[in-house]
Amino acid sequence: MFILFAVPLGIGLGYLLGGRLDRLATLDFRWSGLAVGGLVAQLLLFSGPVAGVIGAAGPPLYLASTLAVLAAVLRNVRRIPGLILVAVGAATNLLAIVANGGVMPASAEAVATAGLGEVAGFSNSVVLADPALRPLTDVFALPAAWPFANVFSIGDVLIGLGIVVVVAMGMRGRAGDRPTAPS
Repeated sequence: MFILFAVPLGIGLGYLLGGRLDRLATLDFRWSGLAVGGLVAQLLLFSGPVAGVIGAAGPPLYLASTLAVLAAVLRNVRRIPGLILVAVGAATNLLAIVANGGVMPASAEAVATAGLGEVAGFSNSVVLADPALRPLTDVFALPAAWPFANVFSIGDVLIGLGIVVVVAMGMRGRAGDRPTAPS
């Protein structure tokens, strides 16, 4: 949920830089279906009804959906400013997930700060006593008093920053689309 803050921040920055919201429609994000499919799969995977029955299929499905989104981002990274940050963030998250058996470890302190309780069924964030690659795991938290309080990783921060850049720069449009000053 931390990443939800990135979109309004990107829009605000885009306006400050003289951008227009309608220019986002001109972004040519290739393989968008793969990215949307991966994100929808994750939303379903972590929803109450599915998470409660998914069992051992959860980790491989989580890895596959994360790989799908990363593949789509990598397809566009050279063409869309900011996606390199999203790609690096997603890759660090994927490393932590793979190193920890298909789940993203969360520190007990971060979970407590966010005011999160134990989740029934499969969850992408799990408190582990001694996770592999601890610095890449969910060690940060938005406090319980904040909207969308949750735990997050350095990878999530990079993804969020990348989204801010993508939105802000996308609102500015391509150089050829900007009006020129009279000569």
